[in-house]
Amino acid sequence: MDFELSDEHLMLRSSIREFVDREILPKIKECDRNEEFLPPLDTMGEMGLLGICFPEKYGGAGMDYIALAIACEELEKGDISLRSIISVHVALTSCTLYQWGTEKQKQKYFIPQNHGEKIGTIAMTEPSCGSDIASITTRAVKKDDIYIISGQKTWISLANVADNFLVLARTGESGYRGLSVFIVERDFPGIKTNALHNKLGTRAGDTGELFLDNVEVPENSLIGQEGEGFKICMSALDNGRFTVAAGAVGTIKAALDASIKYCRERKAFGQEIGKFQLIQEHLAYMQAAYDASQLLVYKAAWMKNQGKRNTRETSMAKWYATTHALDAADRAIQIHGAYGYSSDYPVERLWRNIRGASIYEGTNEIHKLIQGSYILGYRKYKPLRYEFPRFEP
Repeated sequence: MDFELSDEHLMLRSSIREFVDREILPKIKECDRNEEFLPPLDTMGEMGLLGICFPEKYGGAGMDYIALAIACEELEKGDISLRSIISVHVALTSCTLYQWGTEKQKQKYFIPQNHGEKIGTIAMTEPSCGSDIASITTRAVKKDDIYIISGQKTWISLANVADNFLVLARTGESGYRGLSVFIVERDFPGIKTNALHNKLGTRAGDTGELFLDNVEVPENSLIGQEGEGFKICMSALDNGRFTVAAGAVGTIKAALDASIKYCRERKAFGQEIGKFQLIQEHLAYMQAAYDASQLLVYKAAWMKNQGKRNTRETSMAKWYATTHALDAADRAIQIHGAYGYSSDYPVERLWRNIRGASIYEGTNEIHKLIQGSYILGYRKYKPLRYEFPRFEP
């Protein structure tokens, strides 16, 4: 087992750190305060980040899932809004097109998204249901060679900047079996989006609602087959959860780095506060959380590189990393004392941002149930109709 990163991985880490230091950190405090959308999508596209883990033949950067994890960690160290771009555009949307899309769909949607020419997002959550996907009410009715979709989605990242939406809608009976996924373009008549404000965190990111009023969608916009929507969304969530876990590793590191810096600057009772044992205890917990979370993420990344199913491992990484990232941000505030409670220092923003990660991509309560079901043997990996894409340069 090799724990060394390749030269390519190290170069990627260095280039993203330089990008974050140059273009994000000088602006993030003001953008967060004013709820202004920060991420420079053009630059991220030019850097290859919007197609980082996809084959070069499809316009991707040809890098692997370890690279995807590194990108998420480094971007979230700058701000969670940057990692959210990767989670939604790359993991939830483009990975789904790569795994489930036809060749025509890949040519029309997947390649432009990898180049950053088009931005994609996914629309699952509704005002009346989040974790309970079986209760989706958005409906798609077949009429000749089109589907007519009506419904409302909420808490959709990139809702107001996306060009393409993967929309989960009901095409059949109630429950999981009657769900399907469609590619819906923003320019289709009947599409409307609305921004959501006053969020606790991720204020520099775009979040909104999607309204579909009798939107006519071509038959060839269906992803997979009718009734496969639940499977497709679960595979998408495996990818999204992976990026959330990797990003949480970045939050832990950002909290740790900020705390180390403050420990060397702040003095109390005639010495640096880092000399006090209870301060060191906080740092020790944060370092352990960073190391363990990163290893869980890299294990899941290795499995993804091999094309192995990784639902349990990714769920574990997401649950563990986000739980300990929130703890690390909280410890960082405690180390900073009263200053940690103000926006003069970055740790309060880290805490606000990471709080949501315990909710989206499956609440941490859901992930505990997933782990318990695997432990008891109630849930097992079963042969599936589709293959998991392995790393392909």
